[in-house]
Amino acid sequence: MKLGLVDPELRRSVARMPRLPVRRKWGRRVVRALVRRRGPGEPVEGVDVRDIDQGHGIRVYTPAGGGSEAALLWVHGGGYVIGDVVQDDAFCSATAHELGIVVVSTNYRLAPEHPFPAALDDTLAAWQWLQESAGHLGVDQERIVVGGSSAGAGLAACLVQRLHDAGGVQPVGQWLFSPMLDDRTAARRELDQVQHRVWNNAANRTGWGAYLGAGRGGPRTPDYAVAARRTDLRGLPPAWIGVGDIDLFTDECRAYAERLRDAGVDCTFDLVPGAPHGFEAWAHDTRLARELLERSRTWLGARLTGSAPAPQLTETT
Repeated sequence: MKLGLVDPELRRSVARMPRLPVRRKWGRRVVRALVRRRGPGEPVEGVDVRDIDQGHGIRVYTPAGGGSEAALLWVHGGGYVIGDVVQDDAFCSATAHELGIVVVSTNYRLAPEHPFPAALDDTLAAWQWLQESAGHLGVDQERIVVGGSSAGAGLAACLVQRLHDAGGVQPVGQWLFSPMLDDRTAARRELDQVQHRVWNNAANRTGWGAYLGAGRGGPRTPDYAVAARRTDLRGLPPAWIGVGDIDLFTDECRAYAERLRDAGVDCTFDLVPGAPHGFEAWAHDTRLARELLERSRTWLGARLTGSAPAPQLTETT
C-alpha cells in the first residue's frame, strides 16, 4: 500500500513501523516478550491499577472515588497470537479516568498453542468474574459494556453473541475498534497484493489459521468462533464500530455494521479516512486519534448512562 494513502499526520510513524513477525514461532515469542516488558504507555494518574489472579490475567482500573457504578470489560488485540493486558494500560486507565468508570481488562490464552475456544472461554470467564465481583467493585451488573481492539474486538463481538444465547444479564453495548470479524477475509488472496499497513492479509491468515486451524475461510466455522459468520444478529446489544478506511478490516467492519442495523440493532459506524489498523493505539497523541477516541468515549459514556445518541453511519473528515 502506497504511503501516500496514509493520513499525513500518521505517515512518519507508519513508515518506521516494522512488520510484525507473527508467522514464525520465534517471532511470536519475541513480540510477546517485548509487549510484556515494554508497554506503550503508563497508566494515567488518578486511577488505581491492580491485578487479579484468576489463572489468567485480569487487570482492574478504578478511578479516584470508585466510579459511577458502570464498567467496561476490555479485551486486548494481537491477531489471536500476540498481546497482553499491559499494552492497553494507558488506554484503559484514560477511559476509566475520563468516564469515571471501572475498566476490567483481561488476558486470554493465545493461539496456536491454545486454539478456539480457549480465548473465548477465557473472555467469558472474565465476564463471569466481573459479574460475581460487581458488588465488591461498586459496579451495577446491568451497566457493563464489552469492548476490545482488533482480535480482542472480535472476541468481544463473539462474547456478546454467546451471552445473548445463554440468557441472563446482558451487556448494554459493544465497543469495537477495528474488529477482526471475518476469517473469510484471510482467504481473499487478491488482498495479499495490497500489503495493508500494520496488519496485512498474510498476518491475518496466520492469525486466523492459528485460532481456527485448517478450517479458516472454509464453508463453516464453530459457533461463536467468528462473529461475522452468525446469521441472526437480532437482539444483540447496540454497537459502536470504528475503523480506518485503509485498514484490512474495513470491508468486513462495514458489512457487519450494516447487517446489525438491518437486524434492528443500533450501530454507529465511524470510518476514518487515511487511517491504518490500530492507529488510535500507536498514534494516540495525533489529532486523528484524539478525535476518534473522543467520539468513541462519548458513545460509551452515553450507553452506560442510558442516554445513547441516535445510531449513525459516519465517515469522518
